Amino acid sequence: MSKLSGLGGRLYRGETSIDFIGRRRRWYAVSALFILLSIGALSIQGLHLGIEFKGGSSFTVSKAGASIEDARSAVAATGIPGEIIVQNIGTDKVRVQTGALTSVENNAVQDALAAKFSVAVESIDSQIIGPSWGKEITRKALYGLIGFLIVVVLYLAMAFEPKMAIASIIAVVHDVFITVGVYALIGFDVTPATVIGFLTILGYSLYDTVVVFDRVRENTRTITANSKSTYSQAVNLAVNQSLVRSFNTSFIALLPVGSILFVGAGLLGAGTLKDLSLALFIGLAIGTYSSVFIAPPVLAQLREKEPAMIALAKRVNGRGTPAPAAVTATVPTGERRGPRNQPKRKNRK
Repeated sequence: MSKLSGLGGRLYRGETSIDFIGRRRRWYAVSALFILLSIGALSIQGLHLGIEFKGGSSFTVSKAGASIEDARSAVAATGIPGEIIVQNIGTDKVRVQTGALTSVENNAVQDALAAKFSVAVESIDSQIIGPSWGKEITRKALYGLIGFLIVVVLYLAMAFEPKMAIASIIAVVHDVFITVGVYALIGFDVTPATVIGFLTILGYSLYDTVVVFDRVRENTRTITANSKSTYSQAVNLAVNQSLVRSFNTSFIALLPVGSILFVGAGLLGAGTLKDLSLALFIGLAIGTYSSVFIAPPVLAQLREKEPAMIALAKRVNGRGTPAPAAVTATVPTGERRGPRNQPKRKNRK
């Protein structure tokens, strides 16, 4: 811990520096690779929408030792069409999700599950969600996401500057796109809990980015007056100064989320937690990455195109108009430099 705090002090004072801005093409390439993988996963597998979005029927059986295989075989024996999704909820429940069913098919599934697990039909918790309800939920989720982005853009544009808002939104879209790609790759269902997780990681990603940008604003407040560093150099210093804080905050935030994902959903079998915890875990990690490796380089690239910043870079790098050189007399070799010896004047009496 002392070594980490010592490194943080050196990064803050500028004694040690990591060139985040100068290597931005490398970070862009890494993000482009993840985005291409996300596009591939979305185009090949697509998102597995839960019944809350596409409509369907859900059956929950409470039985100690209930297995996914038994539930799947019981429902498959009824001959209902469409995909069947079966998952454990804890250790004594199993949930079956199907597409839209008729009343006859719905009763057949309940009878099959009751016979398979030796439970009463009345004890099976069944829910039927129509397609119109799913469309309404989808529309409200999109409205919430769009409204969130609009409010964030307006706030950042007023609190900081428009180009910081643009860089922040680019980082947020980057985070959401990669998180959605991971969801498609793994095959988890997209549920309302997933949407909540997405909105949460958007807020966290923006929080981390705002912390870095606040440091950038402090470093660049009078940058055109002092001419000690270029805008990219000032941004790079700000990222280094806030690096340890971002790492510590993200690490502490990932610990409980990782416990929910790996212990709660993985070991204890709490299937209802995995949708939310996966979105949070992937989003927190990607959000930390984008707040350091994506948003600051994008901001620096946007600002460096301004005429004032171009002139500043020329002054700092010594490529501007040189100042007039002082005129010095050329002295031949061997001749004494300095004032000539004047003959001493004799005092007349």
